Amino acid sequence: MAKIPKKMKAQVFYEKEKMKFEDIPVPQISDDEVLVRVKAVGICGSDVAYYYGNSPLETPNGKGPLVLGHEFTAEVVQVGAVPAKAKLFKEGDRVVVNPVQHCNACPICAKGQTNLCECKSVIGVSVNGGFAEYCASKYTGLVKLPDDVSFEEGALTEPLACVTYGIQNMQIQPGNFVVIMGPGAIGLMMLQLAKSSGAGKVALVGGPGDDYRLEAGKKFGADYLINVADKGSKYFVADLEAKIRELTGGFMADRVITPTGAVEAMEAALAVSGRRSTVVYFGLPSDKAVIRVPALKSIFWDKTIRFSWLAPFTWPTAVNAVANKLVDTKSLITHRAPLAKLEETIKAVASRGGNVLKAVITA
Repeated sequence: MAKIPKKMKAQVFYEKEKMKFEDIPVPQISDDEVLVRVKAVGICGSDVAYYYGNSPLETPNGKGPLVLGHEFTAEVVQVGAVPAKAKLFKEGDRVVVNPVQHCNACPICAKGQTNLCECKSVIGVSVNGGFAEYCASKYTGLVKLPDDVSFEEGALTEPLACVTYGIQNMQIQPGNFVVIMGPGAIGLMMLQLAKSSGAGKVALVGGPGDDYRLEAGKKFGADYLINVADKGSKYFVADLEAKIRELTGGFMADRVITPTGAVEAMEAALAVSGRRSTVVYFGLPSDKAVIRVPALKSIFWDKTIRFSWLAPFTWPTAVNAVANKLVDTKSLITHRAPLAKLEETIKAVASRGGNVLKAVITA
């Protein structure tokens, strides 16, 4: 058995723009938990929002101290009595951690709506997460990582699992014309999975400063690149609705998804969607945001509007998508840094320094 130290290095978030790289106790696990040594952690947009005080944590008071980080892979170092007895995990197993750990006992979980569990804990959001040397997880939150998937590639499984649920909600049919309203890392994963799911043509739509992301999208298979904000962009389109009408021969898009929570993009998604289309809202708007729906036209065109939240029962699918090269997560990683440089890397992600797509903190 590997020797487990009593202390570990961790980045502890305290309050807006205040994070300390310090020694804290290594977690002590309960019978239904597993202790893992963290290998690679993706920086999520929500981590940036927490750091800058733009979103509350899910701690009892909504504040720190807390170790952030919920997109990570790890190696098992200690197994609690319950998973050990069931022989589910052993020391040395390579795993990816599902941070949204539902209770599996409440009436909502009993209905299979585990992504809506009100008794859940979320690693890196309500309890200490992956921006540390070690982390504790419920054994039910671990998924084994295939040997041919690197720890870095696997660190993007959490966002990809959410993307997988969003794409499943789109119910793409072979040859569908798909519009993705945002070319960030999430949108680029959506692009790849939409193509793998049978989409015919995909239009990737961006906003201010997004040209480098759009060009990354071209490498991942986007058929049309559109910038609706930068007039100096070679991809600039003044009227998105007219452009999609032109590209589809007047039929508009069959499927639209919004990895952004911008209300303008969410309303544009409705505008560019066609007859018997499906629009999936994925990104998070502000808590007071309101979307205007053209009600009569939406009814006449028999549209479906879906909402997509988290990643219920999609983790094995997401892991297999990476293992089978349906989604290239490795190429999305443009920045890497050690744990000691987390704070400056978060700032670089926020400012899009160096044309960042996805940043990963490595062990």
